[in-house]
Order: sequence, then C-alpha cells, then structure tokens
Amino acid sequence: MSDGSDGHPPDNPAAAVRRAMRPALRRRFYDKVGTVPEAGGYAVRLDGKPVRTPAGRGLAAPSAALAQALAAEWDAQPDLIDPARMPLTRLANSIIDGVGDRPDPVAAEIEKYLASDLVCYRATAPSGLVERQARHWDPILAWARETLGAPLRAAPGVVHIAQDEDALARARGAIPREPWRLGALNAATTLAGSALIALALARGRLSVEEAWQAAHVDEDWNMEQWGRDKAALERRAFRFAEFDAAATVLRLL
Repeated sequence: MSDGSDGHPPDNPAAAVRRAMRPALRRRFYDKVGTVPEAGGYAVRLDGKPVRTPAGRGLAAPSAALAQALAAEWDAQPDLIDPARMPLTRLANSIIDGVGDRPDPVAAEIEKYLASDLVCYRATAPSGLVERQARHWDPILAWARETLGAPLRAAPGVVHIAQDEDALARARGAIPREPWRLGALNAATTLAGSALIALALARGRLSVEEAWQAAHVDEDWNMEQWGRDKAALERRAFRFAEFDAAATVLRLL
C-alpha cells in the first residue's frame, strides 16, 4: 500500500481494506471448455470434467444456448479465474443451489416489490424529473394493465399506495415458477428495484437497456444535477453486468 512517499497517490484506506479482504484468485487450470447434453439439460465441462457449484452440484443449464453462454464465460478467463467477472456463472450457481429447492420464498420476494413498486411512486418536483418518470414509467403501467390485466395505480409522494388486491393477484400470476426463470426474475427485480420493470424485461416489453434506464431514472437525474462519482459508477457497472446476466438467462431459456 502506498503512503504517498513513493510518488504515487496514497491509497484510500477503505479501498485498501477491501483489496486485502478479497480472496486469492485461482489460476486457470484448464485448456478446453465445452458443453455436453445430460438428463434435463446441458452441462459445462472443463477439459471434460464437470464444474461444481458452491454446494457441489453440477453446473448445467436447461438450454444448449445458455450452457454455451456459461462455457464462454469460463473460456474468457485469462491466467486467473475471477468470479467477479463471471456474473452469469454466479447467477447460475445461485439458481441451482438456492432456487430449485425453495421457489416459494423466492417468488414471495418478488411479490413484496409488486406491492410497493418503484414505478408507482412519483416525484412532485422538479418538473423535469416528474416528466422523465412519466415518460419511462407510464408505459410500463400501461403494459401491466393491458397485458397482465393488472391496473396498478401511481400517485405522487412516498406514502404507501393500497393497490387493488385483484390487480396485485393478476400481477403475481405473471411470476414464473420454473427455477431458472424465477431466479433470473428475482435477480432482475432486486437490481432494478421494481418487479414490474423485471416482468416487462422478462416478457420482452423492455430491452435490457430500456429496463436499466427505467430503473435508474432518479439516480440519473441526480447525477445530472450533482455530478458523477467514480466509485458509484463502478458499482453501477458491476450491477449492470449482473442485470445483463439475468436478462441473458431469460432470453436464452
């Protein structure tokens, strides 16, 4: 760690601590990455050997295209294997180890977002932000009403909106129960802060970029007014990679 005496700027103490806490990266120990069909899906292989999740299960996907995307992520690793640069594999691990055996709690997390969804709570000022929220969020509410049969209401302020229970039930009915779709939707919901944005992404109403932009209307507005923070942008880029991984799962199933 530099203290500044060597001509380099001194390290941020918090950043130095985070670096020290990072686990040592494994060296790449394989040459060839591939996929093979197996019962119920397609497994990733490294030099012909199975890849294991943290819980010891085989890394496999239900579609050939998704398995190939996972394999490509492993093949893209250089001399060191960096899990931080493997968002698709991290998501696959969480789905295989954590969603298949407990779909109900995962679906319940998405339902909580629906009950107080981001796109239903609107700013009262400034007018530019009010207009921007309406431009990005009103079409999502219209889509939910017309496609899901869920006429959810929007209102100014942050006071809880008591949505019609029938509308909520119809929106909840759009939540998939198949583990991979459910796990990807849960990840997208958490990262977007909105179940409706995630559902619109899953159903093809929004592209990845459109969904991400809709999820960050307020944040983008604040950045435009007060400036962009490098650390915040780095965190956002990391989150977008995870969001894109969730979108990839939904697209390739």
